[in-house]
Amino acid sequence: MFERIDHVGFIVDDIDSALTVYGETFELELVHRAVHDEAGLDIALLQVGESRIELLAPISPDSVFADAKRGMHHVAYGVADIDAALELLQAREVELVDTSPRVGVLDSRIAFLHPHAAAGVLTELVQAAPA
Repeated sequence: MFERIDHVGFIVDDIDSALTVYGETFELELVHRAVHDEAGLDIALLQVGESRIELLAPISPDSVFADAKRGMHHVAYGVADIDAALELLQAREVELVDTSPRVGVLDSRIAFLHPHAAAGVLTELVQAAPA
């Protein structure tokens, strides 16, 4: 079902400071940056080999992550067919946050599994947008 680690998400206080560390100090390539107004987040994706790091910085007190602990937030696995993966997980009675996919960064389709389903780790499924 899982094909690869798509990305690991980190919540940070300040995205520009985090980009200095990951981009300049660690020499990771910034591949995407966007503000998600609805969630109150500034988001950056940096390439690490075949995977990526996702930096998430709250930009308002109403942000979905305003009060969240800083540091590692989730692990995202790439899947070829997110609908089939969710159907299989539901058949296996895995606890899901999302029972159907929603739009993610770079027009991907995403869905989250509840942390209880993965030994306490928030897990995201990602189906990349068609090229």
